[in-house]
Amino acid sequence: MTAVAEHPPVDQTDADPALRVQDLTVDIRTIAGTVRAVDHVTFAARSGETLALLGESGCGKSMTATALVGLLEPVAQVVDGSARIGDTDLITADRKKRRAMAGPELAIVFQDALTALNPLYTVGTQLAEPFRIHHGLKAKEAKRRAMDLMTRVGIPQPEERMKAYPHQFSGGMRQRLLIAMAVALNPKVLIADEPTTALDVTVQAQIMALLKSLRTEYDMAVVLITHDLALVAEEADRVAVMYAGSIVETGSVTEVFGDPKHPYTKGLLDSVPVDAVRGAELKSIGGSPPDLHSIPAGCVYQDRCPLVRDICRSTRPGLQDVGSRRKSACHFPGEVSDV
Repeated sequence: MTAVAEHPPVDQTDADPALRVQDLTVDIRTIAGTVRAVDHVTFAARSGETLALLGESGCGKSMTATALVGLLEPVAQVVDGSARIGDTDLITADRKKRRAMAGPELAIVFQDALTALNPLYTVGTQLAEPFRIHHGLKAKEAKRRAMDLMTRVGIPQPEERMKAYPHQFSGGMRQRLLIAMAVALNPKVLIADEPTTALDVTVQAQIMALLKSLRTEYDMAVVLITHDLALVAEEADRVAVMYAGSIVETGSVTEVFGDPKHPYTKGLLDSVPVDAVRGAELKSIGGSPPDLHSIPAGCVYQDRCPLVRDICRSTRPGLQDVGSRRKSACHFPGEVSDV
């Protein structure tokens, strides 16, 4: 049996975080058997800050987000852990409680705005809905609030555009609409799942500037899910690096990017062609992430790690302190800089 180090509690210096996730674990039932897509994920998101969940595609970032908002597919199930906003555990809350929390407490911005918006209703109807459901406003007042939201997120001529349908907006404008719906009820926590996917660089910058402005205005905790290192460096305050369903390193973006303490983090950073020369070979992480059906004993990164030793193949490292408010799931964090 794999020896697994005990998972430490969330950093107690995170006094009263807006969102506290502890040992979140998600299993998926497949024809070939049950796989663990999220494995004892622990982090805290603070009000007024952006925490980035960073990692390659398939590492469990979006699965973590959908577990938090209660949108897992029927084949997936949370089997362990908790996720608390205030005194409420999102994992054990019943459907009625979750519906009441959707908007005022927790909201999500999906990466595909066109499929997230209902094509059969005008955007005005969809933007007004949170105010009618949660605040009990009449149609006229809800419409006014919806127009105010459109103005706030930078959509021109809101009174006219209220009558339009989602397909009549550009990709960037649809993303603004999703953000408007998400912040309509001033949520404590906003999850942004790849919010700039398929948008050009200029529009990406506008969307992230909008999120930063709204985060400050509403004092929200933003959980940014991405694989874009540049976006994390520019927009996030803290980062949690995920690999094969596990968090392998956490800390401030400045410290983690400046002096990584896990080989995977360093591999990601080294793969960015900052000083690339024409014709030179680009760096990359060799191999590929493990098949979730056959996660190896010991460290999940062992097959791609240049520091791998016998203990890495037998004992899985837990997140351990490697500095002030920094953690790494590596047996040899002090040697990472020499790789």
